[in-house]
Amino acid sequence: MTIHTPVLTKEVLQYLNPTENENFIDCTIGEGGHTKLILEKTKPLGRVLGIDLDPGQIETDKWSMADFGDRLILENNSYANLKEIIEKNNFGPVAGILLDIGMSSVQLEGSKKGFSFQAEQVLDMRYDDRFNNLTAEKIVNEWPKQEIEKIIKEYGEEKFSLKIADKIIEERSKGRIRTTLQLVEVIKKAIPAAAQRGKIHCATRTFQALRIAVNDELGNLQRVLPQAVEALAPGGRLAIISFHSLEDRIAKEFFKNNKEIKILTKKPTTAGSSEIGENPRARSAKLRVAVKL
Repeated sequence: MTIHTPVLTKEVLQYLNPTENENFIDCTIGEGGHTKLILEKTKPLGRVLGIDLDPGQIETDKWSMADFGDRLILENNSYANLKEIIEKNNFGPVAGILLDIGMSSVQLEGSKKGFSFQAEQVLDMRYDDRFNNLTAEKIVNEWPKQEIEKIIKEYGEEKFSLKIADKIIEERSKGRIRTTLQLVEVIKKAIPAAAQRGKIHCATRTFQALRIAVNDELGNLQRVLPQAVEALAPGGRLAIISFHSLEDRIAKEFFKNNKEIKILTKKPTTAGSSEIGENPRARSAKLRVAVKL
């Protein structure tokens, strides 16, 4: 079983600066790596409202962080509904909000929903079936070529997007593409052999694009940011960790154009070489932080 390692923990704690009895929101709690550290810093009475769209993740956190008692409030929901979640839990005042917009390695491997291209799984990719009827299988088999090509190009930043879309259309005409490994084979047929020998697997960008499209990740990020600023108490801090250039761009533009906040990170903070050595996933992480005026 892979253990998920939270990224930029030292930097997150430095910028959010949690202190005794303060309240924080972790919009993407995952395995709770950042939340545990925040709860340690805010004892005895500080609380964290932890949100995750994956119900399995919330169930895991209930027992793995049971020691924190009622200082940890867990919500299985989309962070796009942040204002509603805060009101439901009567949570505040809020000293800081963290958005770590990365896929957990445990989620990738353990969900069996097709996030990983290294095992035979159904092409689902939904974080939670209750909130969403769109699946990766539906996109691959039913969307027009132009739409498939567009998301692979934009969300996956894949230079062979047109070749992959063409091959998907060709292969699905012979029979429905239902599993991860079927899709991997289609992608391999579309990409030149030389390009398949790069540092990352040739299916990585296409799978990333499908996951972002299925879960409307960019739209949800755009929806949560104004709610987060509204929820913060004056002097409260908003920290965003992104792993994708499109997410980072959304955060950067929002910070730049919002008059209620002051940017604390002129350039995004990134992981040092020692952290990258221990956790290669940290290589693409970018942290941006702002404080509410």
